[in-house]
Amino acid sequence: MMPVYVDDMRIPYRRMLMCHMIASDDALLHDMAARLGLDRGWHEGPPLHESHYNLAQSTRDRAISFGAIAITRRQAAAMVARRRETGALGEPEDAIGWLRQRNAQRRQVSESATGNNPRPEKNFAPDLNISDPDPIKAEGIQHDA
Repeated sequence: MMPVYVDDMRIPYRRMLMCHMIASDDALLHDMAARLGLDRGWHEGPPLHESHYNLAQSTRDRAISFGAIAITRRQAAAMVARRRETGALGEPEDAIGWLRQRNAQRRQVSESATGNNPRPEKNFAPDLNISDPDPIKAEGIQHDA
């Protein structure tokens, strides 16, 4: 059986601290939510959100006692990014490494598209000869020294 995960996020909401519960498939997610007594209407999912429930910390502890696996918020974010791209959450142990590798690949593609310079300098005055030590003089414009 594929696991359900709860992250260690602590987002203040009213007088509670909230975290996220995710799973590799919505049936598992909804099953765990039902076991925890969560209303199905509290599910957040497409098209506005990635599929998850927000949990109070006390509910997080119960989810763990029911078999959910505790992960970090960074692992959760990386796993959700992987699911968005590949369709699968993957494992928390390699999620951050996967995200770093994916980001490095994207940077390489971006750099090759811009001539190996990820942030090309903008020339705001293309008509000026920038190689001239004094571009104003090069254009024949008089100015006070």
